[in-house]
Amino acid sequence: MLQNTFRLAAMLLAAIAVLAFSPAASGEDDASRVVVLHCGQLLDRPGEPPRERVTVVVRGSEIAEIVDGYADPDRFGEDARAVDLKDRFVMPGLIDCHTHITGEMSKGSRFVDAVTKSEADVAIMSTVYARRTLDAGFTTIRNVGSSGDAAFALRDAIAAGHVPGPRILVAGESISPTGGHSDSTHGFRDDVFAAPGAYEGIADGPDECRKAVRAQVKRGADLIKITATGGVLSATNAGTGQQFFVDELNAIVETAHALGRKVAAHAHDADGINAALRAGVDSIEHGSFIDEESVRLLNETGAYLVPTLMAGETVATIAEEDPEYFVPSVREKALEVGPKMLENFRRAVKGNVNIAFGTDSGVSKHGENAREFELMVEAGMTPMATLHAATVAAAELCGLSDQIGTIEPGKQADLVAFESSPLEDISAVWDVRFVMKGGVAHRKD
Repeated sequence: MLQNTFRLAAMLLAAIAVLAFSPAASGEDDASRVVVLHCGQLLDRPGEPPRERVTVVVRGSEIAEIVDGYADPDRFGEDARAVDLKDRFVMPGLIDCHTHITGEMSKGSRFVDAVTKSEADVAIMSTVYARRTLDAGFTTIRNVGSSGDAAFALRDAIAAGHVPGPRILVAGESISPTGGHSDSTHGFRDDVFAAPGAYEGIADGPDECRKAVRAQVKRGADLIKITATGGVLSATNAGTGQQFFVDELNAIVETAHALGRKVAAHAHDADGINAALRAGVDSIEHGSFIDEESVRLLNETGAYLVPTLMAGETVATIAEEDPEYFVPSVREKALEVGPKMLENFRRAVKGNVNIAFGTDSGVSKHGENAREFELMVEAGMTPMATLHAATVAAAELCGLSDQIGTIEPGKQADLVAFESSPLEDISAVWDVRFVMKGGVAHRKD
């Protein structure tokens, strides 16, 4: 009971810390509010050509109408507010399908933070990371794996308008076998932490796997995240190959789908990628060693690949520049996996698989998500294809296509404006000038 009280206090502190900056606190989320956006260029449906000189009318939290030309705001009511974006490139708010919003990697954080940071610390910092992400133009994210309650509390506080940040789909604890990539007790003495179980996402055998899925749904998970293979940052030399058996994968996917949850599978080596796809997962996260069989299965099942190229670049660069940053087993994997991610992603691009944007931010710094676009273009995607991956495709993977991903009447008024067109130079995505989420302007430069 006392522990729950401390957790509640931490969440309240997080909300209070930023409440003064919340648009909801000033009454700006009134459903009758009308905002008229004059857009120089409007990419309302990524994948189709942008439109010139367009007016987007926002009423409350939704897009009300789109009008050719720069319409007089008075036409939409005497209290309508105009926003001048005539010199800007406007498009739907960006979506990052792979983040860890409650933390950020630093030297020694893997071990030090686990025994020094309280859940209150995590909750407070998560509000900072959320704001950085929103300011970078990302109005929706998936948080695919986090410990404790902070991510759930952050999601709910943002949805209630108490804390500024992107709308969040939360996975809760990643589901992993004992000693698997998401077993958080790697590297610690046995007596430091109690053996993790279903509520911590650790499961062995089909029955425990079903229980772990149900436990995350009970906690409030919007999706299920599994570690189908080993990973780079887990402090073990178990490699990056398949870790769950086929019957375990089948049990996880079957249970998640029965409960209306999609399954995101962390997977590096081809054996784990392909086993997860055969089990019916909805997305492959990372896909570092994707092979031709993986491409075939992705196309056959319609699953999405979320490449997270930034994560590979980040860990490889750190491992090369600072040999002491990671423990030896992690450094070895970082040097092996990181450089291969971009190279193998080219195979997926050529194979025309479904691709949704994702960064693994938390490994890299929150708010620097735009770097993923540049890496995707470097791998052979067109700028338009990357913007489609971060809007239309990402919305579909999130199951939110009826609400976000395009700018059209009836959808949420999530928009981002850049100084110039990323279709001409993808690096323009760094230069965010305006962000609106749910009809509320959170950034205006």
